[in-house]
Amino acid sequence: MTGTIIQLFIIQLLLPALFIISLWRAKITSKLEWIIQGLFMTTFISWIFLSSPWYWSGYYLRFVWLLLLVLALFFSWKKIRTMPFRAAYSRSQKGSLVVYVLLLIIFGMYHIGIINGYSAEEEAVELAFPLQNGTYYVSHGGADTQINYHNAHPAQEFAVDVVALNTLGSRAAGLYPENLDKYTIYGKELHSPCSGEVTASRSTLPDLTPPETNTDQPRGNFVEIECTDQNADIHMAHMQEGSVQVEEGETVQEGDPIGVTGNSGNTSEPHLHIHAERNGEGVPMTFNGRFLVRNDIVWLR
Repeated sequence: MTGTIIQLFIIQLLLPALFIISLWRAKITSKLEWIIQGLFMTTFISWIFLSSPWYWSGYYLRFVWLLLLVLALFFSWKKIRTMPFRAAYSRSQKGSLVVYVLLLIIFGMYHIGIINGYSAEEEAVELAFPLQNGTYYVSHGGADTQINYHNAHPAQEFAVDVVALNTLGSRAAGLYPENLDKYTIYGKELHSPCSGEVTASRSTLPDLTPPETNTDQPRGNFVEIECTDQNADIHMAHMQEGSVQVEEGETVQEGDPIGVTGNSGNTSEPHLHIHAERNGEGVPMTFNGRFLVRNDIVWLR
């Protein structure tokens, strides 16, 4: 987990700061040079805005980088607007421009994957969102591995992971607290997303202290529901010990309480995992008409 935190620090804080400062203060000699650098900076900031998980550093920080990018572009343009379109470049300048162009192509390709991941070709099952009263953030969701690591696993291809945000736009009070109560989503009541029959459930596994995980029982405490009208099985995982209120064979109606969010199973921290299956294959889900992807917000009051 330390590696993940360091990676996020580099991608969400260090690199955008360095790139924006370099654009702001760069000694650019032509408009072409400014255009290439500006396009790369814009593409990079756009990439982290869309694909990076912002529930660690704060959801609102992603908008700060957009604002700073616009300011950097504006003030750097004011410095070079009277310069020629092209100039006599040194070998090192030519090399830098080639690198920027290559990076621009790479991150442009990343964008294509992300945009394609904002929808699914298969018909989705329509569900009610299983949480109430809060601000919920999609940490994993969509049809591309850049925004949803579950997409690499056929049965969970369109799974959605959800955390709750506090007033600061973070999912917890602290960077990575061990106290589960400091996670905003911990202990939130879960409701059945559809009407149907409970096909399996478990409520006996302990909630784990982050970063502990249980790889032997990856789902932890869970509920499976065969939705009557959707021809799909809904799986909800990582629930709190002793909180599951339904058992195999019971009939539930959409909106019925079924348990509480927890931190059981193979999970790094409290969150809700939900996915739909049909014959062992993942099925896209829409919640109140929305196909949820990473960085989406669900406000419920």
